[in-house]
Amino acid sequence: MRIEIRGRNVDVTDQLREHVFKRFRRVGKQVSDLATLELELIEERNPAIPEPMIAEATLHLKGVTLRAREASPDMAHSIHELSEDIRRQVKRHRDKRRKRRQTRKLAARLRGRAA
Repeated sequence: MRIEIRGRNVDVTDQLREHVFKRFRRVGKQVSDLATLELELIEERNPAIPEPMIAEATLHLKGVTLRAREASPDMAHSIHELSEDIRRQVKRHRDKRRKRRQTRKLAARLRGRAA
């Protein structure tokens, strides 16, 4: 999986980049090597916003695009919550595809018996 990190009002340091790679390692094992994860780290500078650190992710898979957005007072916490949300979406997508494949295989087997 390829990961692209952009920062808006945030400097993307090596430490932050390493934290992102560490958090999304589990997701990378579950998706294709051709998948692309676009991660945008945003700091809202409005003092009226209680959770100014925002992390947004877009995961491009074959045939589907998964998106998530998390906000918190701390960027590391936003990244952690974002990775869990994307992981849940990937798991659900994989289970759907697996179930669809099993159903089609069973239907083909039943059609073969009826013929």
